[in-house]
Amino acid sequence: MATPPQLTPEQRTAALAKAAEARTARAELKNRLKLGSMSLAEALASTDSTVGKLKVVSMLESLPGVGKVKARKIMEEIGIADNRRVQGLGTQQKASLLDQLGK
Repeated sequence: MATPPQLTPEQRTAALAKAAEARTARAELKNRLKLGSMSLAEALASTDSTVGKLKVVSMLESLPGVGKVKARKIMEEIGIADNRRVQGLGTQQKASLLDQLGK
């Protein structure tokens, strides 16, 4: 296994800040989905990198009425891998998700 690159303290601080910012943005997105202020269709159509880097299973679990089991069942029926991110979905997969969840 390769060793991680040696970062200066400034680079490390910047990387940690960037990671915290990304986590906060993803949490806000999932909260918006949960509260209904953003629909699944809007999330799937978004070109925002925050949405694109979110895992599909995490996004589905954020929807009201969809838990861990239902999210994985839907993904299995459509043929989406557990580790797939939103940016990696094809148009057919996105359409199938919208058909299944009707949102």
